[in-house]
Amino acid sequence: MDWDKLRIFHAVADAGSLTHAGDTLHLSQSAVSRQIRALEESLNVTLFHRHARGLILTEQGELLFDATTAMVKRLEATAARIRDSEDEVFGELRVTTTTGFGTLWLAPRLVKLYRKYPALKIDLMLEERVLDLPMREADVAIRMKEPSQADLIRRRLMNIRMRLYASPEYLAEHGTPSTMADFSAHRLICQHAGTSQVAAGATLVAQLMSHDIPSTFTVNNYFGVLQGVLSHIGIGVLPDYITEDFPHLVRVLPEVDSNEVPVFLAYPEELRHSKRVSAFRDFVTEEIQLFRKMHQN
Repeated sequence: MDWDKLRIFHAVADAGSLTHAGDTLHLSQSAVSRQIRALEESLNVTLFHRHARGLILTEQGELLFDATTAMVKRLEATAARIRDSEDEVFGELRVTTTTGFGTLWLAPRLVKLYRKYPALKIDLMLEERVLDLPMREADVAIRMKEPSQADLIRRRLMNIRMRLYASPEYLAEHGTPSTMADFSAHRLICQHAGTSQVAAGATLVAQLMSHDIPSTFTVNNYFGVLQGVLSHIGIGVLPDYITEDFPHLVRVLPEVDSNEVPVFLAYPEELRHSKRVSAFRDFVTEEIQLFRKMHQN
């Protein structure tokens, strides 16, 4: 296939219009139309249905558009690698992680990374959905389980556990429970059972809910749970790393915790030599090492 025709086809499919595609490509509408007709003839298929409202892809057109979209993403990744200079770290880095880890652990530490690399542009995408790194939905991911794709470089950062925490003010007013039976006089703050969350956290919440707990406050992420705890609403199920930034919180019922949750950093093989990815990976690794040292002491 002619690469130039594929480029024009992708622009037309993306815009849904010969005119808009021509504006993007700085070509006349007739020139764009000729290239599309030539591509259709070379493939012996119709790629677009022509309507008064514009162009709609045929089934064959959809197949080709999927392929050109993947090509464009790969080319963008390659261009990003080429732009990475030998000594400087700059440009956009798209990082995805969960809402809890992103808001409670990662975001408060990024100021150190920006001090070192002020020209970096970080796009932090917080969602429980696992984004597709090979398809370049993000450049780097921090996930609460080992990634399943084979073409990813992954590094295990640490293990975390979900535990029970409360504010000193709450415990001063309501007392500190010494057994699960004492929870009948307390309020539990946790993620809702139907919320996307790590399995170990959901299992711990299910175990806690099997006891007599008359009052609960459920939120759909750990940031909300933390705000409830800091506002003295009750006793919250939170990841243990929050104690580094909120050392005044008191752990309640120390024998109660979840199974270990592994935290992995992952990025596509093709970004192995990216200066931006390397800078972010090294920064997170250093911060994790500091975190471990504090917990050991």
